[in-house]
Amino acid sequence: MKTTLTLITFRTFLAIFVISLFAGCAATRPISDVALGAGGAYLGHEISNGDPLVTAAGAASGVVVSETLHYAAKKQSEKAYATGYDKGKSDAVKQQYWLYVSMQKQRNQVSSVRLYPVQLPEQRIDGVTFQPSTKLLRIEE
Repeated sequence: MKTTLTLITFRTFLAIFVISLFAGCAATRPISDVALGAGGAYLGHEISNGDPLVTAAGAASGVVVSETLHYAAKKQSEKAYATGYDKGKSDAVKQQYWLYVSMQKQRNQVSSVRLYPVQLPEQRIDGVTFQPSTKLLRIEE
């Protein structure tokens, strides 16, 4: 009798383990609820020698175990998503920072600057007459 009970208990725990592997999948939620509920009912029936109250309690506890596994998997998934989201925001800020640093380095570099004189003739724009003048055109390389 003890060997049979040990074998039944081992099989039940093996079934619970296999079903718990699917705890994170939303499509398998009803399947795991039914399977763990049935496993709990079977275990309750075997332990209590057919008492219907213990069998029902075993079924309920199997569903509770299944729902607990789904809840834990959902919480872990939400936490991983939030962590990844924060990491992504942090990386974006770092990328922007290094872009600004690079722009500052380029701006502060000594470059070749040349000034070219440009002769502007007398011109009339919108009724205003501009006298001929010389302006300097700055070219940076």
